[in-house]
Amino acid sequence: MIRLFTAAALLASLAACNTVEGVGRDVSAGGQVIAGTAEKVSQEIPPAPRPAYTY
Repeated sequence: MIRLFTAAALLASLAACNTVEGVGRDVSAGGQVIAGTAEKVSQEIPPAPRPAYTY
């Protein structure tokens, strides 16, 4: 049953793109969104404090 759902999802995603080139563009766009979000989050997080070493 899981294989049927997986195959249906795969076929639906390929039908939406129509070509391998379209899939490549979709994956690339997704990667750009993730990279942009990671950059934004990394700018909002303050740097970690340096540990105070005492000997």
